[in-house]
Amino acid sequence: MRGEDVKHISRVLRLKAGDAVQLCDGRGSECEAVIESVAPDSVTFRTQPWTGAKSEPDVSVTLFQCLPKAGKMETIIQKCVELGAARFVPVQSERCVVVLKPPYEGRVERWQRVSEEAAKQSKRGRIPEVALPESLNRLDFSAFDTVLVAYENERTVSLKQALRAHPCRKLAVIVGPEGGFSEDEIAVLTAKGAVSVSLGTRILRTETAGMAMLAQIMYEVEP
Repeated sequence: MRGEDVKHISRVLRLKAGDAVQLCDGRGSECEAVIESVAPDSVTFRTQPWTGAKSEPDVSVTLFQCLPKAGKMETIIQKCVELGAARFVPVQSERCVVVLKPPYEGRVERWQRVSEEAAKQSKRGRIPEVALPESLNRLDFSAFDTVLVAYENERTVSLKQALRAHPCRKLAVIVGPEGGFSEDEIAVLTAKGAVSVSLGTRILRTETAGMAMLAQIMYEVEP
């Protein structure tokens, strides 16, 4: 092992040869290991067989988050990684206050670092990917079993009802910006197969809605 993790092991955690640790490859596998040596720029381990990470949920949830005001995206990514999100897609919609213009790479790289740090802190077995921003009208949901969009004007279908009525292996969750979705945008999303769901009688902020949905999804589908 090299890089920043070496500094964390030697200077922050102050681990030494003979100490037991748990390693993760960031792609869903983990193993028990013992430190063999600690050098200024590297750490070596004696590892046990690699297995699937026990911290990873059975359901894969991609959060399509409409762009919030400055600073909120970092919080959304951090907390939703802790709650088990598998992937993030920043979305530009009609009522977004923030309008991102290319190149996006610098912003996405910063969000990806937030995801990595949150994954390490919460002992995830996988580092969730943050994709490049996409326009709402161009979203493709063909890879998902079920697509759920939080909509404050939904009066019939609750999130719980939708989760119990549809497959929950590969989910897409869509959260609007501070101003919510327009009726035309909801029509576009439902035409693509999205199910409009209510999150209850109270209106949640955009930075709260994704976290609330992730928590309820994990409660409903995890053993």
